[in-house]
Amino acid sequence: MLKIIIKCFKGERYLYTQHAREEMEKEEFGEIKDEEVFEAISKGKIIEMYPDDEPYPSCLIYGKTNKTRPLHIVSAYAKDIDKVIIITVYQPHPDRWLDFERRQK
Repeated sequence: MLKIIIKCFKGERYLYTQHAREEMEKEEFGEIKDEEVFEAISKGKIIEMYPDDEPYPSCLIYGKTNKTRPLHIVSAYAKDIDKVIIITVYQPHPDRWLDFERRQK
């Protein structure tokens, strides 16, 4: 799924939800730019899958920007329109994540 998401980004076949845009703008650690999202996805890995999400299965990608900022991106691939939908983007809080990849218990 990650390869498809990266391919869609490179081909500029992606959409941000309003929720994602709002989260990126209001991020507590500082605004997240579009370029940072692409950088993190390009170097990222899927750390959680959500196969039952509707209307499309989604996943949580963890990656770092070129300036090593950790980001989490929840995205879904809409096969019917051949686009990636960015559902939300945030910088994971270090108190809630182990190495930004596993949730704290």
